[in-house]
Amino acid sequence: MPDYIVRPARTSDVRGILELLEPWVARRILLGKEVVTVYESVQEFVVAESNGVLVGCGALHVMWEDLGEVRTLIVADEWLHHGVGGALVERLEQNALALGLSRLFCLTFEVDFFTRRGFAPIGEQIVDANVYSQLLRSPDEGVAEFLDLAHVKPNTLGNTRMLKQL
Repeated sequence: MPDYIVRPARTSDVRGILELLEPWVARRILLGKEVVTVYESVQEFVVAESNGVLVGCGALHVMWEDLGEVRTLIVADEWLHHGVGGALVERLEQNALALGLSRLFCLTFEVDFFTRRGFAPIGEQIVDANVYSQLLRSPDEGVAEFLDLAHVKPNTLGNTRMLKQL
């Protein structure tokens, strides 16, 4: 049995989520988030906790009727290779299925990790033209990443766009 649990995030976890995020922002691997933004989206997050300390987190953001994005997947360095990341993704997939989603998107440098979990790199035009035109109306940067819009390219150099059918 693992010495951590995966559970839905609470508002009291927001500071811990931001602490997990900070080293990755400093390394310019993940974009920073405002405190208010994390509070507003706390219901999207699940966390891994060991002895009252957050050791990982991840979020599921709904993008469309059948499509969600795995976001802000982070595991504390000392907890890498202990199954935490996989457990977080598994919980996010369960949440996605409960919401009626059938596809999950991620933008990642960790291609091997996501490939082992059934994700595959994607190319252009993975939604029909009508859905594409609707998604263009979203101010959400994750949607822009999914659509591979040119204005987000400077933020994603080297990242891989991946998709999984649930």
